[in-house]
This record gives sequence, structure tokens and C-alpha cells, in this order.
Amino acid sequence: MNVVDSCGWLEYLADGPNAQSLDVPLRDTPSLVVPAVCVYEVFKVVLRERGEGPALEVMGIMQRATVVAIGPELAVTAARLSLQHSLPLADSLVLATAQAYDAVLWTQDAHFQGIDGVRYLPKG
Repeated sequence: MNVVDSCGWLEYLADGPNAQSLDVPLRDTPSLVVPAVCVYEVFKVVLRERGEGPALEVMGIMQRATVVAIGPELAVTAARLSLQHSLPLADSLVLATAQAYDAVLWTQDAHFQGIDGVRYLPKG
């Protein structure tokens, strides 16, 4: 299983330097888990930068995978991870989701560097 965080999705959509590395987890939709907070973050950026149509298209792509809502158990786990790793809210929810699904977390976000189960890709 794989989770790609919001910055990874945006890197892929922009065909940035790490897009090729993110192609593998993003195209394997049966093994892809999408935290609901990533839908929010990616939709917001695409809406702001490209408009409603492209934002809805991206949301449709993200919904082909398993989208995970924020429930009480996930929220409690995220709070613990936030304190343990000094992570902001969204990052802790993404990590909690990855751990709940025993998934590899793909990211370019330095907040995650050195955490078990994370595939960190430095920004190019």
C-alpha cells in the first residue's frame, strides 16, 4: 500500500523533477490510499491556480483510490504522532493514515525525513 502526500500529488501534477518517482505509487490505484486532508489540500491549490474544472478533474483522479476520512481513532493517532514528531495537523493526519494502512508514505516534505515507513524524495 502507498500514500502520497499533497506535495507529492502537486509535484506529479506539475510534472516536477520527482514526478517520475511518484508515477509508480500514483498509477497503482488499487494499492493507493488517499487521506481526505490531501483531497482538500490538492483541490484547494489546483482550484486557486487552474480553476474549478481542473480541480474537479484532479479530485476525480484521487477518488479512484481508497479515500480515507478522518475519524476519531485516526485523529487520536494523528495527535500522538504530531507530538512525537513535531508535525503540523495535516502532516500528522497523512502519517496516521499511512500507518493505519501499513502503507509507504511518499513525500517531498522534510518534516517526514527519517520517520519509519516514509519514502522521502528531496525537492529537485
